[in-house]
Parts: sequence; structure tokens; C-alpha cells
Amino acid sequence: MPERLDKFLTSQNVCSRKEAGKLVRAGLVQINGVQAQSPAQKLEPGRDRVTAEGQEILYRQYLYIMMHKPAGVLSATEDRQAPTVLDLLPPALSRRGLFPAGRLDKNTTGLLIITDDGDFAHRMLSPKSHVYKLYRALLERPVSPEDINAFAGGISQGGTAFAPAKLYALPGEEANAAYVEIREGKFHQVKRMFQAVGNQVLELKRLKIGRLRLDPSLEPGQCKLLEAAETAAIFQQDMAGSAENSPSPGDV
Repeated sequence: MPERLDKFLTSQNVCSRKEAGKLVRAGLVQINGVQAQSPAQKLEPGRDRVTAEGQEILYRQYLYIMMHKPAGVLSATEDRQAPTVLDLLPPALSRRGLFPAGRLDKNTTGLLIITDDGDFAHRMLSPKSHVYKLYRALLERPVSPEDINAFAGGISQGGTAFAPAKLYALPGEEANAAYVEIREGKFHQVKRMFQAVGNQVLELKRLKIGRLRLDPSLEPGQCKLLEAAETAAIFQQDMAGSAENSPSPGDV
């Protein structure tokens, strides 16, 4: 669908609408090798080749961003009282329409996807898609065989029923550490499931969505653009609890 040149430049985070006009009038923007004549000139995004100040603009209809969410930040688009994950985005990755696809509690850390593709987010979050999310929890006490069986059978807490989940500990880990795999994303789900078996979560970190692992090179608060193969990995599901789905040393 044709789009105005200045709108295109703004949507791709090249510059503001006002700055786009200045670039065009200065003769610094080309479409298919020909100097653009007006900010209102139409082009076909993804088909026409656009350069600004000699640099080709790689068109992205949607953005898919991996963030290592730190503690103390809200998974929201805006808030007057506290910083949000969108506040952490660098200017090059910040554009209108972005939102966190699913939420992590304020003090929960780890893998968060930020996008402006609503259909993608719905597919990722829908329980029908069977996309498992892997968390590492630090608990008040170690998990017991009874806890593992309760999670496997599905838990009800406060009038809410949670689907069966995989709970396990790994040898060599802290005694009070455990891993949980769920395919839902209900409000405070992991914490409430542990409350239902008489345990408390002290720290919680999401490590993986589907086969997409949190990039160990990302420090808390940092993010990166996901490429097509990485977004596809979200839907390439392992069997819950399988060796391939279990954490690796680089995860924690």
C-alpha cells in the first residue's frame, strides 16, 4: 500500500516528520536511486529502495524486540508513577504502537518480547498455541514431590484454575531454586501457584519462550531486535520438561 515518504521515514525511526521534510528539501533522500522531490511523495514500503543521507533504510513492517527486563520496571506502555519497559528502549528501537507482548510482574526479571504486531502477540500468548514459558524461581523452601505432583495435576488458587505445569529442580542448583514451565499467562500465575502449595517466590526470572532463550549477552535493561528465525523459534515448541527445553548454564 503506498505511503507518504515523510511518514515512512518516521515509521522506520529515521527522523521526525519535520526533520524528514528538511532532509527531502536538502536533496538527501532518494527513492530507487532518484532524488525525492517532496515529503508527500508516495512509495511502496518493502518494494521501493529508500536511502537517507546515503544510508539504505531496511524496512520493517513490525518490530520484534527481546528485552532483558530488570526488576522495578513495569511491563506497560506508560505509567505516571514508575518507569516502564518502553522507557528503556533506545531511540533507534522506539516507535509508536509498541507494547509488551505479555507481562512480567514489576519485580520479575528476564525475557520479555516487545512488538507492534498484535496478531503475533495474540498467537504467542494464547493457551491454544501451547507456547511454554520457562521460569526460574528462588523459593522460601525447596520443592517437594508433592508440589511437583500438584503442579502436574493443575492447581486452583483464589477461585482461579491453572492448567497443568511442569515443576522441577536441577542437581547442582541452589537448594531453594526450581524451574516452572507454563503455557498460560494469568495474573501473577507462578507466584500464585506456589502460594497454593504453601510456598513463596522470593525471586522470579523468565528464561525462555518456546525455543527462544534469553540472550545471555543482554544485561538487565538491554534489548535487541529479533530476526525472523528467532521469532519463529517461539512457536517451535519442545515437549515441556524435555532435555532440550531445560535450562543451560548460560541461562542463569
